Amino acid sequence: MAEIHPQAIVDPSAELGEDVTIGPGAIIEKNVIIGDGTSVGPYAIIYEGTTIGKKNQIGPFVTIGAAPQHLACQGRGTRVEIGDENIIREYASIHRGTTLDQGLTRIGNRCFIMAYAHVGHDCVLADEVILTNTVNLGGHVKIGKGVVIGGNSAVHQFCRLGELSFVAGLSGVDKDVPPFVRVFGSPAKIVGLNLVGLRRAKLSSDAIRKLSKALKIYLREGTLKEALARIEESFPEDDIVQKFVAFLKEDSKRGAIRKALGE
Repeated sequence: MAEIHPQAIVDPSAELGEDVTIGPGAIIEKNVIIGDGTSVGPYAIIYEGTTIGKKNQIGPFVTIGAAPQHLACQGRGTRVEIGDENIIREYASIHRGTTLDQGLTRIGNRCFIMAYAHVGHDCVLADEVILTNTVNLGGHVKIGKGVVIGGNSAVHQFCRLGELSFVAGLSGVDKDVPPFVRVFGSPAKIVGLNLVGLRRAKLSSDAIRKLSKALKIYLREGTLKEALARIEESFPEDDIVQKFVAFLKEDSKRGAIRKALGE
């Protein structure tokens, strides 16, 4: 059975799993689904159209599923989906999608969204993403697995951040961040590989060495098309390098960062 504080307001149509706890002053609107073992802190608000998985920790004053901050679309009939084992700290906000996109804002599994962070409408976060305090994501941002974004950073709408990339604190990201790199500044520029993240992910020294060479080609070799062709030619059978190339070949509304810090 769910444990609901007497001062919480839970719509009768909400579906609460086993061992769900709802703190005082929390509001759970109609047609919300919350999975087993999830806790909702005091005065959090979970709006209609939100589905939350198992074993999530939702802090006090969090808002999930509020209408998007978009003048042309208020998100009627759109949704938020959150996976399992996420930590969402106090005052974080996650807005539902719009009909201008897929109608869905989605958070994966084992993400850590720290205090005051904001996830805008239609964002998609893969697993194990960390948003540090007061990070702001514009609408339609797509973030790959294992990405870390430092405090007080902002990401422009429609940007993509590749797997295991790292955004240093106080950065302004206005273009796509390639996988496996570390960026800093406003506008953000490439500092080098995200060596800490790559080692934590247990990439071999050989894989890191090849990525380092591929990154140098990417930053220095002619046009983007020429650079990617050179990388593919140099590392035709390396899966990690090919992930780097594949990301940069995908459609992009913002283009990718291709400047090194200091340029």
